[in-house]
Amino acid sequence: KGKAVVYDFTVPKNHSFVGNGLVNHNTLLAKAVAGEANVPFYSMAGSEFMEMLVGVGASRVRDLFGTAKKSGKAIIFIDEIDAIGRVRGGMDGGHGEREQTLNQILVEMDGFDTNMAVVVLAATNRGDLLDPALMRPGRFDRRVVLEMPDLKARIGIIQIHAKGKPFVENINWEAVARRTVGFSGADIENMLNESAIKIARENRLLITMADIEESALKVKMGSEKRRDQSDEDRLMTAYHEAGHAIVNYKEDLDTVTKISIVSRGMALGFTLIPPKKDIVHQTKSKLIKTMAMAMGGRAAEEIVFGDITTGASSDISHATNIARDMVTEWGMSELGPINWGPQIDMNDFGKAWMEPAKVSEIMQSKVDEEIKKLANAALAEATKILIENREKLDQVAKLLVLKESIDEAEFEEVMRV
Repeated sequence: KGKAVVYDFTVPKNHSFVGNGLVNHNTLLAKAVAGEANVPFYSMAGSEFMEMLVGVGASRVRDLFGTAKKSGKAIIFIDEIDAIGRVRGGMDGGHGEREQTLNQILVEMDGFDTNMAVVVLAATNRGDLLDPALMRPGRFDRRVVLEMPDLKARIGIIQIHAKGKPFVENINWEAVARRTVGFSGADIENMLNESAIKIARENRLLITMADIEESALKVKMGSEKRRDQSDEDRLMTAYHEAGHAIVNYKEDLDTVTKISIVSRGMALGFTLIPPKKDIVHQTKSKLIKTMAMAMGGRAAEEIVFGDITTGASSDISHATNIARDMVTEWGMSELGPINWGPQIDMNDFGKAWMEPAKVSEIMQSKVDEEIKKLANAALAEATKILIENREKLDQVAKLLVLKESIDEAEFEEVMRV
């Protein structure tokens, strides 16, 4: 008691943000850090350093770091650093300029005084491509993995972007956050902005829950398109979407919140099934059920019309991708827990490329057969469910033709009777 304890350590300074391409708030996060620290913020994208003229990139690096150092305290943010920070190698001029630029960044970061309050932040969607020399301790000390915002984060983001906008009193912000699983911060901002635009166009004063839900659909799927469709096409689309919804319901997957035969984006119709919670991992049983749900549209077409359309192409692609990953990556087939898929590798020029799977032709044939088996089993399961629930299939499809869109309560009412 009464004695001071002194620890000898160095405070980590420079950080790299690693995302997945969908996480698009790197710059906002870097600006927020600068704002909280109340220091100047200097930002450039990696591609801005690159020019055809040799030496320009290195010169821009010196200018950027020189300006920040003059401020005494500052944050430097380099977005898309993989444009200049890839693994070094190769002999052509383009690579030579990139290497000079990267070398200059390394020199500048090594040249910081220990007590200098200049922090470098960098962002990339391809952390696997970065040069090890750039990522070693002392340069970028910590790697921060940025993922899509979880429920708590989405609630906070929604509340920030809701400020200054007029809403009715009964908005359930947690419900909004639960229906925006997979939304980035920018998506949420866009959703609420679209809601405000909607009521302004309609000469209304307050944003409702229905406005928010419509704007969320617009952000994720595009605007409604009132196409001139024949009665036959509308009926086929209705059965297709009803097939998805009923298989989903019977497989006890996530809740169907809306079914529509009104076109959005490239889709003639859609079945909205937002996840009940943020997805951390998937079980084999749920993946099998999800494949069956994806095949529900095609199964319904074949049962009712004895024919199939091109409308199921994206569904088939989705189911096939799940089956392929189950077999080649996740070891969820009879072939066992072995990765049979292609591997990402790096060539001598610092470029990533896909190395073909190192398997024999016989084994590759077995892999293909396992994928086919899973996809066909999913279609068979969807067909079985819809044949057993043909009456419900007809009821949901006819209701869709009548109303164009039905919500969760209307769908649940049909299924419970």
